[in-house]
Amino acid sequence: MKFTIERANLLKALNHVTSVVERRNTIPILSNILLSVTADAVSFAATDLDIEIVETVSADVRTEGVATLPAHTFYEIVRKLPDGAEVTLEANTEDGQIIIHAGRARFSLPTLPEDEFPALSADGLTHSFEMDASELARLIDKTRFAVSSEETRYYLNGVHLHATEGDDAVIRAVATDGHQLALCESAMPEGAAGMPAIIIPRKTIGEVRKLIDDMADAVQVQVSDAKIRFTAGSAILTSKLIDGSFPDYQRVIPKDNENKLELENRTFAASVDRVSTVSVEKSRSVKMVLEADMLTLRVSNPESGQGTEEIPVSYGGEPMEIGFNAKYLLNVLSQIDGQDVIFRLSNANSPILIEDSGDEHALYVLMPLRV
Repeated sequence: MKFTIERANLLKALNHVTSVVERRNTIPILSNILLSVTADAVSFAATDLDIEIVETVSADVRTEGVATLPAHTFYEIVRKLPDGAEVTLEANTEDGQIIIHAGRARFSLPTLPEDEFPALSADGLTHSFEMDASELARLIDKTRFAVSSEETRYYLNGVHLHATEGDDAVIRAVATDGHQLALCESAMPEGAAGMPAIIIPRKTIGEVRKLIDDMADAVQVQVSDAKIRFTAGSAILTSKLIDGSFPDYQRVIPKDNENKLELENRTFAASVDRVSTVSVEKSRSVKMVLEADMLTLRVSNPESGQGTEEIPVSYGGEPMEIGFNAKYLLNVLSQIDGQDVIFRLSNANSPILIEDSGDEHALYVLMPLRV
């Protein structure tokens, strides 16, 4: 096996595939990436047994072959090479190691038998459709912050993706951790109707987002009730899905919150960030005191002090005092596209519905705190 490849192209591929590899592995082969060298290209593959990424890159191939290399060591070597370097890899038939040449630099890395490298099958993918990369990124960005990290409720450890039914059918992404909920919709792609309702794991969502960053083309999505596959340019990501039932999120979305608060999003986010500086570290609680066209943010912490800030707003509802976790509130505000953010409230103990003036197909729900 011998080939030469540009550092920039090699680094981009390694950046995608190496992030799947866990730094600590009880199975040695999972610490390696698989190189498959054909006539004019090299495929790089990595897996953690739940996710597999394969990316193919053009190369000047002199001898075909297959080998495995320590993923993170290989990545760090390539990352530290100078820009514009030409990288040559060749197998040393005497000791079974891979020799890496780049200018005057030379490295020798150990290999493991390539037949030990596991492949993640993707049989039985029942539905296939395409989405613009920007639209898929939108669904991810507007929901993934609400994914739970609580392992006991594993069915909340991902983004729920499903197709709705009816004349106004859409594909919908939902995530919640029980404190915050995020929902985002997109036009129904051809081929997505009737797809199984699935839960895409948090790690998979993060890896897909990296693959499609700055990508202009469409992404092919293939789905079954157990696995999902994304084909983005020269990269293919296959992942297992979370085996569980996502809760009935419609039950927690408020339907009759009659008090409407509208205010400028960036101003509000900056104010929340300022006053929460003195909040209790654990709860990050902030009290919102609402009166006619005026919102007062208050924080009181016996150890750190107090903070207050007034903001002129558009509000004609009942006077109200309601508390929120500042972190959750700022999570939502960071996803608002429009100039204004709209809050629909009922009372101090009921969930609040948050809408984006610039995106009618996204909404958020926050549970209040007792403050």
